[in-house]
Amino acid sequence: MSAIRQTTNKSLMLFSGRAYPALTDEIAGHLGVTPTPTASYEFANGELFVRFEESVRGCDAFVVQSHTAPINTWLMEQLIMVDALKRASAKRITVVAPFFPYARQDKKHRGREPISARLVADLFKTAGADRLMAVDLHTAQIQGFFDGPVDHLFAMDLLVDEVKRKWGHCDLTVVSPDAGRVRVSERWSDKLGGTPLAFIHKTRDVTRPNEVVANRVVGEVEGRVCVLVDDMIDTGGTIVKAADTLFAQGAADVVIAATHGVLSGPAVDRLKNSRVSEVLITNTLPIEPSRQFDKLTVLSIAPLLAQAIKAVFEDGSVTSLFGGES
Repeated sequence: MSAIRQTTNKSLMLFSGRAYPALTDEIAGHLGVTPTPTASYEFANGELFVRFEESVRGCDAFVVQSHTAPINTWLMEQLIMVDALKRASAKRITVVAPFFPYARQDKKHRGREPISARLVADLFKTAGADRLMAVDLHTAQIQGFFDGPVDHLFAMDLLVDEVKRKWGHCDLTVVSPDAGRVRVSERWSDKLGGTPLAFIHKTRDVTRPNEVVANRVVGEVEGRVCVLVDDMIDTGGTIVKAADTLFAQGAADVVIAATHGVLSGPAVDRLKNSRVSEVLITNTLPIEPSRQFDKLTVLSIAPLLAQAIKAVFEDGSVTSLFGGES
């Protein structure tokens, strides 16, 4: 006999950063596993320490972290977790970042600017990640920034089903808050049975982040319920101004649907005091009780993440989760 042959069983291990352990627990419940016990703390000068309290040798590791504020702390923690797994001989390491950090900086608008989304992808690779998993990237091109497989998941079906359930009896128009997201709005329209499309033509001062001037609506919105779709709500300025523009053009009502509820600074007050009837988001980021309000509906992304993790672990098809070919 020229070789020793051994049949080994694959093991899936789930690891949670400290930013949003409740999401990892929910994912674990759908998978029927328990997150691996982890010791995490900060030194007096702010440096982070992580150690896993069980052996991870040979495992298929999935490291879940939500990149909420303070985003740089949680990004660094996830990188250190990946490094610890690599050095402890995990067989494969998948970074699960439901909200990919720095995704808005995916290209240079002017000279001497960074492409920070590429930098983050490089950091994950250097730390030892073999695979990335994220939900609704700001732009699809970010998939190409990582030198390895990227599972790009979509929350659209989850949001569309909720819109159908609550607003399907109305005359709907799907509205993109800017021309750049019209293709996403087209997919929304198809899933809602071919509803009309509109978009808001706007200008943005590239030197002043989070500030937008909404100009005019292109498309038919008068007397219709408009579903404003976007990937994230940060300060709420863009989406609320877009809603105001739709009401000014005669929209009967406005519903906002977005994947990531960043909800920074004045976002909650802006949304709460706006004329929109409902704000639909998912729980890719934690929404503390102090930032919840009557118009806000939070849908769980955990079942989708659990399905994708299971598919990756079993070497199945992630694309088939979204109606693609297996």
